[in-house]
Amino acid sequence: MKLLVAVLLNAALAIWLWRWVRAQLRVPQLGRWLLPVMALKLLSWMIACWKPSSDARHMHQFSTTMTLQLWERPSAWVQAMLGNEFHYNKELYLIYHGYSNTFFTAKILSVLNLASYSSSWWNGLYLTLFCFIACWTLVRTLAHTFPQTPAGAALIGFLVWPTVVFWSAGITKESLVLGSAAGLVAILIGWLYDSERFSIWRILVFVLLAVLHFKMRYFFAALLFSALGGLTVVRLLQQLGLARQRWAVVVFFSATIGVGAWLASEVALVFRPNRITLQLVRNYNELSKQSANRPRIQYEELSPNTESVVRNAPQAVWETLSRPWFWEGSLGYKGLGLENLLLLGILVTALLATLRGRKGELPFALVVAILFYCLALATLLGLSAPNLGTMNRYRAALLPFVLWLALQNEYAARLLRRLGL
Repeated sequence: MKLLVAVLLNAALAIWLWRWVRAQLRVPQLGRWLLPVMALKLLSWMIACWKPSSDARHMHQFSTTMTLQLWERPSAWVQAMLGNEFHYNKELYLIYHGYSNTFFTAKILSVLNLASYSSSWWNGLYLTLFCFIACWTLVRTLAHTFPQTPAGAALIGFLVWPTVVFWSAGITKESLVLGSAAGLVAILIGWLYDSERFSIWRILVFVLLAVLHFKMRYFFAALLFSALGGLTVVRLLQQLGLARQRWAVVVFFSATIGVGAWLASEVALVFRPNRITLQLVRNYNELSKQSANRPRIQYEELSPNTESVVRNAPQAVWETLSRPWFWEGSLGYKGLGLENLLLLGILVTALLATLRGRKGELPFALVVAILFYCLALATLLGLSAPNLGTMNRYRAALLPFVLWLALQNEYAARLLRRLGL
């Protein structure tokens, strides 16, 4: 029975994937890049599954037991899926005092095990394909909605940049974080800028992606939802003939963010400024102790209050985008350092192009929203993840959006078009 279910599910997935690939190969300008970037993603999947992280092994092993419970006692499995506790045969149990995204990922894997036959390789492939398809959908949506912008900007950011491709492949939380974020942005841009209809299917997918993104990393989600909410308000006002000037876009966007932050702090204590700053400093101190003998992010003074966070925010953004340097740490850190040099070169070029009035053709409101998300998330990562390895893994959800914006300028667009992008 178990084998039959796995065969049927994989057959259905294979048929759908084949049809999807055939359709995407016909996409103008981008179709010829589908197979190369897909091969790159699958190569990363094989590397990730060949040497899985301890976190990946733990989540997979735990999910295997959950799937056994699904076959044996479905009601107990449903209870575990809806709560923060897991009990199996009175011998194995796990209780989380509070929410755990590790447990949530294991819940997802327990369902995927029905198709994978509890194979970590197959589970890694499912998550890799989910992230790839969501990112490709965003790249295609942007190319279709904004044909005056370089399609290669998003392609490089979401599907080619080395650390993004690597960290979002296999059994990783980043594959779910980035995939859900890309899917949300793709659907919303279609609604706001491409006049796509609000079909029941799209609304359902949007809600599921929003729930997934929030469950995986709720602080990341809070920032993304804020950016997308501010963008939605501005676009609605623009359709009413308001917020046409750039200063008005900034004012209305900022007001929306401010009101949203206040409402969130009233609804959930975790989003109050003192709780956020306390959690940031707590994470910083814990990871600093673990990285005492390795290169790490250090601040002269970091206190659990808003003033300290604001004062250290510029350094946090800089550290997030530039560390490690190529002379720091082990060979792996040196490789990251070389990638960071290229990233900084791209950012400097984008800054110079902007100062010269050659910033690109993306709508200003969209640039404001994504720029807010990038700066806020870079601050969050720089302040809470001083361990450079951890920070570089987390920023797999940040770099695609940074690169998408940074490669919009005329200098980058000219080079990308010469490369056929």
